Amino acid sequence: MLRKIAFISLFAFCLSQPALAATEKPQKTAKDDPYLLLELFGAAFQTARSEYVDETSDRKLIEAAINGMLSSLDPHSSFLDDDTFRDMQIQTKGEFGGLGMEVTMENGMLRIISPLDDTPAFKAKLQPGDIITHIDDDAIVGLTLNEAVEKMRGKPKTKVKLTIRRKSEEPFDVTLTRDIIKIETVKYEVKNEDIGYIRIITFSDTTTQNVQKAIKEMTASIGPDKIRGFIIDLRNNPGGLLDQAIGVADTFLEEGEIVSTRSKNPEETTREVATPGDLANGLPLVVLLNEGSASASEIVAGALQDHRRAVLVGTPSFGKGSVQSVKPIPGYGGLKITTARYYTPSGRSIQAKGIEPDVLIPRAEIKEEPIIVGYSESNLPKALGSKNGEKNQKDSSVKTKETSDGQTEEETEKKTDYQLDRGLDILKSISIYRQQEPKE
Repeated sequence: MLRKIAFISLFAFCLSQPALAATEKPQKTAKDDPYLLLELFGAAFQTARSEYVDETSDRKLIEAAINGMLSSLDPHSSFLDDDTFRDMQIQTKGEFGGLGMEVTMENGMLRIISPLDDTPAFKAKLQPGDIITHIDDDAIVGLTLNEAVEKMRGKPKTKVKLTIRRKSEEPFDVTLTRDIIKIETVKYEVKNEDIGYIRIITFSDTTTQNVQKAIKEMTASIGPDKIRGFIIDLRNNPGGLLDQAIGVADTFLEEGEIVSTRSKNPEETTREVATPGDLANGLPLVVLLNEGSASASEIVAGALQDHRRAVLVGTPSFGKGSVQSVKPIPGYGGLKITTARYYTPSGRSIQAKGIEPDVLIPRAEIKEEPIIVGYSESNLPKALGSKNGEKNQKDSSVKTKETSDGQTEEETEKKTDYQLDRGLDILKSISIYRQQEPKE
């Protein structure tokens, strides 16, 4: 009896703490009283520890109970033990161990949100939306998200086999080699000699400064008077730190709201507003999205779309528009719990809806047919030449290469990224249109 009273007292104390307290609701019946319900918990705990077939620790039972409580709320709330809590802190700094993919648990299924660039998951060509059904031939049914993630973790250079179910395909196995994941959060390069391309892989604590560095370096490299604009590639970006998403959006905005978060308590609503100064100087922007773009990526895309600052190209985003707060519990780890929803500047909820692109461009592989030379005006008998008397004999997109016997043959340049190619075309079109606008 004393043990029972002490146990209930302990949880009564926990309920009274501000970090864990829930908003009080009118009691409907005596059975809804939390203190009485803790007697039910205490009875279940005592039965499990005394009668379960195998020995188990009290801590394991309590942690499992807490995790079950939180994970029943939504896929993103959970208990973080010491190791998981530490791994999460490392991940936000851009380096962690594992396979390199963001996953979530939906109705008991482990779904890939997105693989991260240049990681084992990326190299194995895993895709957003893939379902992991087995890990090393063990079914994931019955596992929590943390348990499934833990099974995929391991020492670098060790292997793990995943069974994948992909839409419209038969299930297949893929073996990945675990590695230390070091994420270069921002990559950039000049495209077509006059367009800046910025790939944001995830939002870690240096993302904003790296994006701003990319803009400055490519603007200087191309020339401020020659650069047409920027492609911001957020495909397969699972999100990350909220302040970095706000910083990236603010980089391209002069004013206005970027994002708001709203909890069940109206007084806790927050709004983040842009500060003056568009580092891209109003140049055209195209943002690439797909079903692997989630959370912080959707905040950036939604803000730029609502302010009509960018054209969004690709496929609808993932739709993770909820805010998770982490409450550290010294000595035990922490609690990750959903506390609010994100809203774009126009008041749209991202949650379970995602961001619709302005131009829907599905992922596709393009196979270009060789251009048949001869079917043009320049090849007709007695064709009139240009003003300077010259006739164009070949299309500029057809290239020639010399063969081993000294002859030449035509070859066509392959385009491997259809969404990026269309994004470049759209940005060039906007740039040309702006150049033709009459000057005031």
